[in-house]
Amino acid sequence: MSDVKLSNPKDAIGSGKVHLELWPDTATVAGAMAFFEGAQKYGRYNWRAVGVRASIYVSAARRHIMKWWNGEECSEDNGLPHLWNALACIAILIDAAECAKLEDDRPPSAPVSKMLDHMPPLMEALTEMHKERHPHQYTIADEV
Repeated sequence: MSDVKLSNPKDAIGSGKVHLELWPDTATVAGAMAFFEGAQKYGRYNWRAVGVRASIYVSAARRHIMKWWNGEECSEDNGLPHLWNALACIAILIDAAECAKLEDDRPPSAPVSKMLDHMPPLMEALTEMHKERHPHQYTIADEV
């Protein structure tokens, strides 16, 4: 990342550790607020005490992202931004897995990576097929 200052022994040690400065503080605040709301509702660290099912938190994160993607900024039930709530769901999945408190109820595997890896050539062919067309690509700004 950065040059090690040879005159400072802490530089040599610290430069090889996790670069926590790369994680945005805004995401920490957002996640902390979502966790604060959860603590009021369910109790602090409830997922570590009782464990969680992966499917519940994946579904919740996907619902929050879908609502945000479709133009709804904040959750009706707690008033917090959907992205903050989704971040908390993902953080709980990570923490529960690391603490051996995650019930892994994911479905049997499907070849999603293989499918995704094979899509770029198809996308390129479709783009080439329609290269003379220049349709308007609509966004949420077009709703005005």
